[in-house]
Amino acid sequence: MAEGMMKTATQEPEPEPKPKRLATLVGCNYAGTPHELRGCINDVHAMRDLLVARFGFAPAEITVLTDDAAPGAGNNKVLPTGANIKRALSDMVARAGDVLFFHYSGHGTLVPPVMPDHRGRHRDDEAIVPCDFNLITDVDFRRVVDRVPRGASFTIVSDSCHSGGLIDNEKEQIGPATVDDDDDLVAAAGSARPSRTTRARFIPYAALVGHLAGASGLHASRHAADHLLALFGADASAKWWSHHNKHRHGHGHHGMDDDPSLSPDNDEGILLSGCQTDETSADVVPEEEEDDDEGRRKEKKKACGAFSSAVQAVLAAHPAAMSNREVVRGARAVLSEQGFDQHPCLYCSDGNADKPFLCQQQGAAKEQEDLCQKKKKERSRRTRIDEGRACPMICDSACFSACVFLINYV
Repeated sequence: MAEGMMKTATQEPEPEPKPKRLATLVGCNYAGTPHELRGCINDVHAMRDLLVARFGFAPAEITVLTDDAAPGAGNNKVLPTGANIKRALSDMVARAGDVLFFHYSGHGTLVPPVMPDHRGRHRDDEAIVPCDFNLITDVDFRRVVDRVPRGASFTIVSDSCHSGGLIDNEKEQIGPATVDDDDDLVAAAGSARPSRTTRARFIPYAALVGHLAGASGLHASRHAADHLLALFGADASAKWWSHHNKHRHGHGHHGMDDDPSLSPDNDEGILLSGCQTDETSADVVPEEEEDDDEGRRKEKKKACGAFSSAVQAVLAAHPAAMSNREVVRGARAVLSEQGFDQHPCLYCSDGNADKPFLCQQQGAAKEQEDLCQKKKKERSRRTRIDEGRACPMICDSACFSACVFLINYV
């Protein structure tokens, strides 16, 4: 009896459970439309691989919504419509994960207000453009963040135009109103411009209203809210319903935008935006390279988002855990060096600014670095080097998959 009790007493403590990690990844290329992009779905696939390999996300816990196949007989694909994206985010939050992540690559836009805010300002609102044009606004993302369980985190990476401030009233840490310690270094970076074709991930407001009017038939209305409410009803943004109810009943939803005494300083929303509110984010299509010295056609690099590519490059070069602030600073430096005129931003509480991106644990970072070294030894130099040139963005501790990503995507 005593021996059995001693064995129980000397047992090692149970290891702490790993955090529950959930992700929703959205890529919209709008193929066959005047607003077609090329790199958004590639961004999603690259991010999915990174989440699994580096951050410990289980493939089954990653929801992917892309518009590269139309639904039809024998095709159960869920398209990234406004309703489907909001439903996926709501379901993810309801599952009470510890680390929640949303990546969006696609068009963004700015929408003028239906009426001034509580301070009398006529400030344009940031929104993303799902494949059915049912806009998801900064207010919608604020509502998602407000439902995140205490102790969890909700990180957004938005590679879209005008994405700064995409979480309504989130505190700016790096952006146009703040001076970052590394801004001088970023400004001093080179401006190497590889051969490429770029397009802004932006739909002008007039084009947006024209598209919606053609679908709604309300050609006399000039504001997107009227068309969106007519087309999508209850699935339209909470922002439009708020104004609609105020107009009809004299009152509406009172959130942070209506009550300046409320503050998001302690919430768990974290936004890494591809650019400032007044800027555009680039969709990059590398041009075909010439034949190499031996007459072989070089493989064409893949289209991508400039910001998504920069984030991948920064993380590849630093296997150890990086803070949200460090990731954004690094992405700014990479984009400046590559000659892009966009400035990624960070919006979150003071406490979250210096927490590890996606809560990467130091132990996991050490395992990742060990794996990197092992993979490097397993691969031949010819496989890891692009035609004999070492990839300039990778330090000695970077893994093989990072080098392959940079060769194919940057």
